Amino acid sequence: MRRILFVICWLALLASSFVSAQERKLEPLIVSYSSFTGNRAPYWIAKDLGLYEKYGLDVKLVNIAAGSVSLTALLAGNVHLTTDSSSTVVSAVARGAPVVTVSTNGALPYQLIAVPSIKAPADLKGKIVGSSRIGAGTDFLLRRILAKLGFTLGKDVSLIPTGVSESDKRIQLMLQGKIDATIGESDKVFQVVDLGGQQISVLGEPKDFGVPAPGSETNTTRQTLKELRPRLKAFFMAYSDAIAAGRRNRELAYQVFRKYMRIDNPKLLDFTYRVQFLEAIPAKPYPREDSIQTSIEDLRETAPKLENMKTSDFFDASLIREIDNEGFFTKLGK
Repeated sequence: MRRILFVICWLALLASSFVSAQERKLEPLIVSYSSFTGNRAPYWIAKDLGLYEKYGLDVKLVNIAAGSVSLTALLAGNVHLTTDSSSTVVSAVARGAPVVTVSTNGALPYQLIAVPSIKAPADLKGKIVGSSRIGAGTDFLLRRILAKLGFTLGKDVSLIPTGVSESDKRIQLMLQGKIDATIGESDKVFQVVDLGGQQISVLGEPKDFGVPAPGSETNTTRQTLKELRPRLKAFFMAYSDAIAAGRRNRELAYQVFRKYMRIDNPKLLDFTYRVQFLEAIPAKPYPREDSIQTSIEDLRETAPKLENMKTSDFFDASLIREIDNEGFFTKLGK
């Protein structure tokens, strides 16, 4: 009889715990991302492994390509977190927007490329270099690189906006002879050169010219950071858990590349994992202060308000620091 009662009580306890787990309310969170690149993989890994639910969240991922649109959605309260370039955030804050960077998706791997006749950076003199649009991240990046090379815009080299945001489409403009050089995401360059057999010159990465690689940052509003802090903390725990999972399991990363980026080529899978995941995403996703500082310098001439602002006015690392201080990253590494 005692045994029967024990079994009944045990089953009742099991059932109640199951019901409570089922009835546990998951906190909603809407997160936008701007592109289907390898450094977005932790978002998808967390989704496919159920890590958001593990940390008590019901996360909806939405793709918003344009930074200005995603920030508008953020300020309107339609999304809680966005991924944008640091220049987009600095520009918004300079205009008075209550936006703050709280984490990073890592450095964006870009390469300066040119038509085959241009063999070295010095050969860009007298040529036409194409960015996406004036004020965009690629525009600022090209301006920094050309300045480091000693070129004066309008005199030594022409920098024109193509109106094309996608790297692969700008590469096509270059191959058609409409521009002589541009900046391209490394995976798009890899597809054109290594997989497509096209002849173009790869002149180097931003760091080769003494220019910090631009960052893809995760941002929110100061009000959301205050009001939904536990929810945001849970998100970055899930996000960091996904980074660790992807580092431990290459095939897991390959699976999300195939599913979300539509990549099947083994060479491209390896390249994306190595360059856009392992090398680009830090295990501890603290905001990149160097990327923010560079953006401040870029925008200072057109935004006088930035003269009296510091990098600390644009980011808040307290969420990642809190997770770090609790030993969470150490546990993930075991």
